[in-house]
Amino acid sequence: MTKKSFPLSRVYGLLEPGPVVMVTTAGKERANVMTLSWHTMLEFEPPLVGCVISNRNYTFGILTATKECVINIPTAELAEKMVACGNHSGRTVDKFEALGLTPVAAQCVKAPLIGECYANLECRLADDQLVAPYNFFILEVLKAWVDPAQQQPQTLHHQGKGVFMVAGETIRLPSKMK
Repeated sequence: MTKKSFPLSRVYGLLEPGPVVMVTTAGKERANVMTLSWHTMLEFEPPLVGCVISNRNYTFGILTATKECVINIPTAELAEKMVACGNHSGRTVDKFEALGLTPVAAQCVKAPLIGECYANLECRLADDQLVAPYNFFILEVLKAWVDPAQQQPQTLHHQGKGVFMVAGETIRLPSKMK
């Protein structure tokens, strides 16, 4: 088997762990939406999620100040809105209004859920020790919501430079995990 060198700048496309999400925050002026693919599960109970949000992003300042957000999981039907969200800054655009997204009141945090998303995770900042050096937020999921009408949600997975894979076939293999 012959392998070839792979550019380090594209390694993230090989390792993307999960679906692209849309993070909502509630700032003083308005709620904001940010597209995010840099996240990972850290713990199961309570659920802890780690995510990288650049300190240049509008969401960074809001999340740092409020210490809460909602991680919204869109399906492939929202692909164009998800990409448009990631291509505009909340500093200048009300993304809920511009993209026709429905803000829904959350139960545990001030940031809204996105009504059109398959699932929504209400989160609070659990640990900020890695924010300053790495822009890495550790969030605790306080409440989780799913749309029971969506039995086989097709989520989007970022592979870099505008390329996304749509989750598809599901297979089941023997497992001792419960």
